[in-house]
Amino acid sequence: MRLALLSLLLTLSTLSADYIRQPIDQKLVDSKIKIIDIRTPGEWKMTGLVKGSIPIMFFDEQGKYNMDRFLTELNKNVQKNERFAVICNSGSRSQVLGTYLGKQLGYNVIDLAGGIQYAIGKKITLEPYAPKP
Repeated sequence: MRLALLSLLLTLSTLSADYIRQPIDQKLVDSKIKIIDIRTPGEWKMTGLVKGSIPIMFFDEQGKYNMDRFLTELNKNVQKNERFAVICNSGSRSQVLGTYLGKQLGYNVIDLAGGIQYAIGKKITLEPYAPKP
């Protein structure tokens, strides 16, 4: 019984230890950490993306999402044990998704508080969105 309880606690602590919430800064960008931009294509076109980030939409324009499709794309770009960051417009969507990815699925994720709006205010280098053909 004790062994089963200890095993359960170790499993839960492993899955919940991989979520950090912090604002973006140039040092993080310069570290070449992968940044997953979860906004919509319209948002990417409007503001551009943090230089070098990877656009993978999570919530669409109607607020709907397809977790399986998102995870398929995410897993093409990051390893589950690799630390990466997620960013949205203001930090709300990335907080929801980052918490889930880190605490429920065991990803090693940094949620970029304040989103792209904070990055713009901090003069983080952005680049235009160029859709893949």
